[in-house]
Amino acid sequence: MASKSFSSSSSSGCSPASDRRISVLARHLVAENALSSSPIYASPTSSANSVFAHIARGPEDPILGVTVAYNKDPSPVKLNLGVGAYRTEEGKPLVLNVVRKAEHMLVNDRSRVKEYLPIVGLADFNKLSAKLIFGADSPVIRENRITTVQCLSGTGSLRVGGEFLAKHYHQRTIYIPLPTWGNHPKVFTLAGLSVKTYRYYDPATRGLNFQGLMEDLGSAPSGAIILLHACAHNPTGVDPTPQQWEQIRRLMRSKALMPFFDSAYQGFASGSLDEDAQPVRMFAADGGELLVAQSYAKNMGLYGERVGALSIVCKDADVAGRVESQLKLVIRPMYSNPPIHGASIVAAILKDGNLYNEWTIELKAMADRIISMRKQLFDALRARGTPGDWSHIIKQIGMFTFTGLNSEQVAFMTREYHIYMTSDGRISMAGLSSKSVPHLADAIHAAVTRMK
Repeated sequence: MASKSFSSSSSSGCSPASDRRISVLARHLVAENALSSSPIYASPTSSANSVFAHIARGPEDPILGVTVAYNKDPSPVKLNLGVGAYRTEEGKPLVLNVVRKAEHMLVNDRSRVKEYLPIVGLADFNKLSAKLIFGADSPVIRENRITTVQCLSGTGSLRVGGEFLAKHYHQRTIYIPLPTWGNHPKVFTLAGLSVKTYRYYDPATRGLNFQGLMEDLGSAPSGAIILLHACAHNPTGVDPTPQQWEQIRRLMRSKALMPFFDSAYQGFASGSLDEDAQPVRMFAADGGELLVAQSYAKNMGLYGERVGALSIVCKDADVAGRVESQLKLVIRPMYSNPPIHGASIVAAILKDGNLYNEWTIELKAMADRIISMRKQLFDALRARGTPGDWSHIIKQIGMFTFTGLNSEQVAFMTREYHIYMTSDGRISMAGLSSKSVPHLADAIHAAVTRMK
C-alpha cells in the first residue's frame, strides 16, 4: 500500500528526482518496520567477554597508594606520613582563614559570572603570580620579557612547559635530580622529552652531593634542560646554600643550560616568600631565559582547586608574545582553558593588602609548626638513644624529611606500628603532631635496632 500511495504522487506532477527520493524513503520505512519485529541480539561489547578484558590492573601510585593502604587499616594508632598535605596539630586538614574570607567575598559578589576563562587563564592571577615569584620590581616584569599562563597546579604547569619545550626548543633532554618527586619522570616523558638524572643527594651524609651535582651538570650537553627545585627539595628536604646556588647559576649559564624551576613550596619552606624565591630571582636577574612552574597547593592550602602558573622568561617582549601564542596551542587541545574559582581566590588574596598580610602570617605559622615537628622528632630520637646521627632532620627544610630508613625498615614500621610512608623513607613532617611524635620515634628506634 505504501508503494502505491508514493507512486501515485509521482503521477501528480512530482519531478523524477523527487520521485527517487520518495522511493528511497519508502524502502527505508519498510526496512525499519521489518527490523522492529526482529529479535535483538547482544552486541560484541555487551557480551560476557569485555573487549578490555586483556588489560592488566595498573599499579597504585607509590605516593597516593600509601593513603589507600592507610585507609584500609583499622588500627586506632595508624599514622599517614605519605601524602604531602598539611595537617593541624589535631591531624585535620586546614583551610586558611584568609582563603575563607576571599571565598566569602567572591560568593557575595553578584557581578561574578561563570563564563569560560581565556586559554591562558585569569589575567590578574597571572600578573600577580609573576610578581610573587620574581618580585614586583623585577626587570623581567618591567620589560615585559615574561609570559605567564594559568595551569592546573604545579603538575599541569610542568606538563605544559614540557610539551612547549618538546615542540619548540632545540634540546629534547631534561636532567632531573636524583632523587626527585616521583611524578617528574612521568610528566616529562609523556610531554615528549628524554629524561636523564644528575646526582643530588648523598646518602652517606644525608645532605647535598654538591660535587656530584656540579660534575653532572658540567658534563651535560650544551643547551640541555635542567629541572631545579626552587626550595624545599622533594623528597629530601635538602637545598643548596645561596653560595652554592650562585655556583650552579654560573655553570649553567656558561653552558647555556636551560633552567626549569619547580616552585611548589614558596613561603612554605622558610616561612618567607622572598627567601624561598631567591634562587629563581638570582637566575632571572642575569638576563637569561628560564621557566618556572608555580603551585598554590601548599602555600595557600588549595590542594583540590588545582591552581598553578607557568612563567617563561624570554630575551625581549616580542619573543615573550610569540611564546605565549604557542603556549595557547599547547593548552587548547589539552584542557581548553583553566578553572576560575581557585585562581580567583589567589588573585583576591594577592591584590588586597590586608588579605595578603593575613596570608603571610598564616603561611609562616604553617612553616613554623613543621620546623617545630622537626625539632621534636630529633629530640625524641636522641632521648631514646636511637643509633645514628639524626641531625639531618633539623637541617633539612620544608614539608618532607628523607629519614635514611630503607624499604625493609619502612615495611617493618607499617607492619608493627601502622605508620605509612613511601618506601624510600620519606616522611611528611606536616602529618606529624606533638601527640604522634613519640609513636613515630618508638617506631624508628625499633626499626633501626631490629632491622639493620
